[in-house]
Amino acid sequence: MTAIDITFILKSKLDQQQYNAATDTAREVLTLACAGSGKSRTLAYRIAWLLTARNAAPESIVAFTFTDKAAESVKLRLAEALDNCGLDNTIIGRIYIGTIHSYCFDLLRRIDVRYRQYEVLDDNRLKLYLMANYPTLSLRHYRTDNNLRYFQAIDRVFDAWKTMNDELILLSQVRHHDRLLADILKGLRKTMKADRFIDFSLMQRRVVEALRRRRPRASAEIARLQHLLVDEYQDVNRVQDKLVHRLHRHLTSLFIVGDDDQSIYGWRGADVTRIQEFGNVYANATRHTLARNYRSTPLIVRVSDAFAHKQLGATRIVKNPTSYMPDPPQVPNDMRVLWFDSRADEANWVVSTIRSMLGKSYVEKDGTDRGLMPADFAVLMRSTRTAEPNGGPPRHQAFTEKLILAGIDYSLEAGGGLFDRPHVNALRSTYEILRDGQPDQTIARKHFDDNISGLFPKARYRRFARTLSAWGRKIHAPVTHGAARRRILPQQMLFDLLEAFEVAETRFADAVFHDIGVFSRIMQDVETVYPSIDTTERFAEVLNFLCNAAETGYDTTSGQIVQRPNAVTVSTVHQMKGLEFPVVFLVDIENTRFPGRKRSYQGALPEYLLQEAIDRGSYQSTLEEESRLFYTALTRSERFLYITGCSRVPGGKRSLRQSSFSISLDDSDIVRDSAVPVGGLPTRPSRRRIDEGNLPTSFSDLRYYLRCPKDYQYRSVFGLSPAIPDLFGFGLTTHTAIARLHQRNPTTPPSIPGARQIAEETFHLRHVKPSLDPASRPGPFERAKKRSVDIVAQYANAFGTDFQRRRHVEEAFEIPVKGAVISGSIDLMLLEEEGEVKDACVIDFKTGERGRGTNEASDQWVDFSLQTQLYAIAARDVLKERIDLGYIHFLKDGERMEIPVSAKATDAARSIIDWAIQGILDGQFPMRPERTKCDTCDFRQICPKKPEAIQGKTPRRVYVPGAQGPSRQAVQAIERFDG
Repeated sequence: MTAIDITFILKSKLDQQQYNAATDTAREVLTLACAGSGKSRTLAYRIAWLLTARNAAPESIVAFTFTDKAAESVKLRLAEALDNCGLDNTIIGRIYIGTIHSYCFDLLRRIDVRYRQYEVLDDNRLKLYLMANYPTLSLRHYRTDNNLRYFQAIDRVFDAWKTMNDELILLSQVRHHDRLLADILKGLRKTMKADRFIDFSLMQRRVVEALRRRRPRASAEIARLQHLLVDEYQDVNRVQDKLVHRLHRHLTSLFIVGDDDQSIYGWRGADVTRIQEFGNVYANATRHTLARNYRSTPLIVRVSDAFAHKQLGATRIVKNPTSYMPDPPQVPNDMRVLWFDSRADEANWVVSTIRSMLGKSYVEKDGTDRGLMPADFAVLMRSTRTAEPNGGPPRHQAFTEKLILAGIDYSLEAGGGLFDRPHVNALRSTYEILRDGQPDQTIARKHFDDNISGLFPKARYRRFARTLSAWGRKIHAPVTHGAARRRILPQQMLFDLLEAFEVAETRFADAVFHDIGVFSRIMQDVETVYPSIDTTERFAEVLNFLCNAAETGYDTTSGQIVQRPNAVTVSTVHQMKGLEFPVVFLVDIENTRFPGRKRSYQGALPEYLLQEAIDRGSYQSTLEEESRLFYTALTRSERFLYITGCSRVPGGKRSLRQSSFSISLDDSDIVRDSAVPVGGLPTRPSRRRIDEGNLPTSFSDLRYYLRCPKDYQYRSVFGLSPAIPDLFGFGLTTHTAIARLHQRNPTTPPSIPGARQIAEETFHLRHVKPSLDPASRPGPFERAKKRSVDIVAQYANAFGTDFQRRRHVEEAFEIPVKGAVISGSIDLMLLEEEGEVKDACVIDFKTGERGRGTNEASDQWVDFSLQTQLYAIAARDVLKERIDLGYIHFLKDGERMEIPVSAKATDAARSIIDWAIQGILDGQFPMRPERTKCDTCDFRQICPKKPEAIQGKTPRRVYVPGAQGPSRQAVQAIERFDG
């Protein structure tokens, strides 16, 4: 395709401002993207332009996004852009598009393969880890020395750890101010390393330090990087900004996108001045402004920009946004600022307005005329979980209660609020009655009658009592000094309770299972950090976490939801950044609430260590940041925007004043009449808006769908997790040792003693503790370690040729398919001569036995074959390697089994994957019970196991290995069920 063709395509798909930014040849480019201005599209076509007009190699391009969801949006648009430019969209698999911390973790694993067995601690898991290590880290002394409550001490150390890493502060600097805190942070770093844990802040710091010290492997890994794109630059913190600076030294181009008016994360270290002063740091940088808003009406655009100018004045960059609509618009729209006497009046008006607008005509940009549905409405507020005065209810409750009374579904998506859901609260309270030991029959019966029977109508007391009693015995059994830890897992307790509640026989709405899935995710986090809850004290710590940190620490949406629930969204503004709705209600807008009160820095680290950041407005709550948050809220609306507040709130003893923010909205077109708005709209058939999000997934997810779609729904849609199995991580640690062998021995076979030493050094099991007397009384840990070391040594002995002419690499890949991106990583053996790859084969290592009596047409072999064939597709199409052979390597047996990867085999595999993706997108999750499958299913305790038909076509057959060679076909597993 010629340069003229590329120019024509880009100009036909982008407006002039977008085109100018996407095709700028300067080394540093700043693109200021107003709300709704199409920055994802601009980023996507910028990448397409680099690939075509600039002949950039896909591997040379890295794009950082703020969230995984934003990354998927860019990938979706990039796939479209590549198609339009006549390029194979599998190129996406060779470009990194994702969050900064994910990039850093991937880089660490390339620098040192031992990071492959590290588990990531998000914020909730990090707090659990601090709780689990409370005694060894001397947190008790820190708590008493500073006169703190238990969770205050946890929160302050948590804050100190993240801030120290985000700001690249040295332990010696902390020690100068607070020796005990420095010792705690040093101990935390040491224990995390020993336990193979890492959190987001540490992984970013490690990469920046490796690049600063110019470590050879780090430099080698970024050598091919030439083009870096960074989205939401206004929200990066110091360590992320340092990473961009370090990478910049290797770059041909740096493309920055952001909007200083939407910088809303200063309280956690983001610095808006970084984007405002970009031109001072990079003196030759060019600047573009995407000023056309494709989301909102002229009135919303005009009012929100005027508000930002009034509040921020000379501290903001002038952008002068305009709406894509004519002024006045040709479609119904409305904006109102209203003040009510009481919260009840305000909530009544909001809900009655929603009810009056449901089913009313809404004309989309493409001319589609459809009726509004609950999913088209959002009720946003500054805080949903903060309690009303004098111990009143959470702020969302006045609105959610009215929605319930009106029979309108809602989704509370605000980080927390999980235990406002009755079924989940019943589960937590059931755990709670075991806190101090076995409850007697009177307590158990009352709990069942008051909390269980009404919510779980099939539950029977006798079965519940037996389950409760069994778990009480396990948790509170006396601990024998010197005895091995007992494996007692809270996730299994959840499934035992759900089985006792006869969930399998109860047809619950999906929303109930979504809520239970979030609770399951909490239990998974507990099991990740706690090897067991086998004492009264450990179980009490879990309960304390549920009652404190978990109360507000979890997003109440769960799993990979293909389509947002058809429910009114009730949320904080922070949670909805990047989203848009036809109708937005911005509620609870009173002074001291929005804007909230100013808050100075209150962290655990000394203020002077953060003085520069604090002087710029970070780590505190300021009027400027509140103004940006309000601007962000206003710009979530497409056509209908209602800003409301009230004088009297539940529990309040004095009248509140109207927010200075809402008062400042003084455009003459704003309506201040609370009569039911936009009357006379015609009614239309209600229809869901087609979501533009795609479904990121992996073969590990898809194989569950292919075994039984219901399994996939429980696991990936509802977010339920099974209990962590015994010896979990054995395969990973053995595989990591083999990868280290190849990293240490790139051209010559390792010695057997050397292989054994590497396996010894690498071996780690997080959930099985070593014996107290390993020499005379070896336990499961020691036996597993010996087995792993023997497997690695056997591999080095039997497959030494792998180390001579072949090079072992692990490559990540992504395969775009219709509506989804299939991701994973491949083990490749490359045959190289004089630096040129002559051929390659895919090898999938398995630590289990082959199982010689296993029928090759079984579920296991269908899984093995499809996985290897998918990897072959990725290696050929994405990584552009010549793949002639595929193998399953059974490490324990020391045997390789050839898998068919011919064109016929991989075409069939691709068809099967497409079939599964379409079923997921269509929401088809039929049960396909079959005895051998159900006996080993993780969800057998809660599944009805009732056969359901597959709608439409069944998948093609899969090629599996057979007695006569790797060409035999077998029936796809999903077709085998007891019908």
